[in-house]
Amino acid sequence: MQIKGIAVNGRTYKAFEGEIVPGSSLVFIMSAKGFIMCGYLNMETAEKKGNIAAIATGVKTVDDMLKTKIVAVSSAAKKAGITEGMPVKKALAYM
Repeated sequence: MQIKGIAVNGRTYKAFEGEIVPGSSLVFIMSAKGFIMCGYLNMETAEKKGNIAAIATGVKTVDDMLKTKIVAVSSAAKKAGITEGMPVKKALAYM
């Protein structure tokens, strides 16, 4: 498992990736205002907390996540302008 800084469109984010059990990975990118998580993490909790949160599925690494699209968003993320189907790199700009 590793935490690293990544640069996307001139901004820096913290990212986490790691195998939690053989064949299953946990991937997470955090910004100053919100985060994008893989399907292992819970949108219900993010919603209860009022977080700007989005989910991208089918990813094993941060690089995979940066190449895919958002499949679910919290209410706060919708208010921030993030939509389902939006590329992850674009969604990060709203965070």
